[in-house]
Amino acid sequence: MEPRFVADAMLGRLAKWLRILGYDTRYDPRWTDPQLVRLARAEDRVLLTRDLELARRRGVRVLLIESEQLDAQLEHLHRTLGLWAVAPLSRCPVCNEPLEEVPKDHAWGLVPPYVFCTQEWFRLCPACNRFYWRGTHHARITTLVARWERQWQHEPYPPENPA
Repeated sequence: MEPRFVADAMLGRLAKWLRILGYDTRYDPRWTDPQLVRLARAEDRVLLTRDLELARRRGVRVLLIESEQLDAQLEHLHRTLGLWAVAPLSRCPVCNEPLEEVPKDHAWGLVPPYVFCTQEWFRLCPACNRFYWRGTHHARITTLVARWERQWQHEPYPPENPA
């Protein structure tokens, strides 16, 4: 079973990219430290934080993320937890829900006309009703994920310091 995460307020960009990589990642910048700890315990999630004091909490799996750089953060998760892209572009990067493939006609009037005419593949977030398609953003994301995975092939695993 893949790890599930909850990220603190300082890791919004990482949370979004974990979702893009296919990981169930809860994030709300309004959550307090006690709320984050309770959620991590209740849902058996790894708590990701840049807060040293929060990282010292007992009774919860916590991983301290030291870098501010996304590439280094993801590399750290690869080295410590064996993170790979498990199901790229399968979750809503905004609200974390699994995306559902929908027939093209479901997108009629809900996506820009040019997109509707040029795309055949659509996914919909059932929670926030956002549509996703294979536009230029898809190509950029796919290229970036492939670059990370090439880099990670040369990184050590099993974990140096398991959470």
